Amino acid sequence: CVLVGVNGTAVAALAISDPLKPEAAGVVAALQRQGIACHLLTGDNWRTARAVAKQLCIPSSHVSAEVLPAGKAGVVTDLQSRGCVVAMVGDGVNDSPALAAADVGMAIGSGTDIAVEAADYVLMRDDLEQVLLALDLARKTFRRIQWNFVWAMGYNVVMIPIAAGVLYPQFHLQMPPWVAGGCMVFSSVSVVLSSLTLRAYKPPARVARRETHSE
Repeated sequence: CVLVGVNGTAVAALAISDPLKPEAAGVVAALQRQGIACHLLTGDNWRTARAVAKQLCIPSSHVSAEVLPAGKAGVVTDLQSRGCVVAMVGDGVNDSPALAAADVGMAIGSGTDIAVEAADYVLMRDDLEQVLLALDLARKTFRRIQWNFVWAMGYNVVMIPIAAGVLYPQFHLQMPPWVAGGCMVFSSVSVVLSSLTLRAYKPPARVARRETHSE
């Protein structure tokens, strides 16, 4: 709030607010539906922090206001000490220590250079919905890695003994060297082709966007 005075007398008051991103509430709601607890760390006063948290449906117990950069990193460390895996999203100089301390630091691409350098991931668009996209793509990529590992392990466990002649003593069947080489190539090619299916990745449904304003 800015007061305007003339000759020592207050004649006007100006209220200045920083509006929330239209997608902020939808992104927080989507994360909470996935079982991810959302915390709000800010250097602003408690009144502003509580007003923003209310709009985002973040519990008051998950709000930390009037914290310095080191305090934000302290909150991250405290959560980690409780066994939580912490991802921090920020874009300012004050967020850099917390981004570096978090298990996963995500910096908004339009943020400061220091925040970008401290983060593990940089979201190229100035859009919080990219956090949901990053998490969804990471999960699907990890599942594909797991599937490739299981497939390759099972394939080699079966085919290597056959190529080595395990069937010959009983059935007098053996694999020619060129066939064994082809089977080995197929193992590698199949994993590559499986990984390439990620090119058909479809992002999750977009969240609702609405204009919200802090108080």
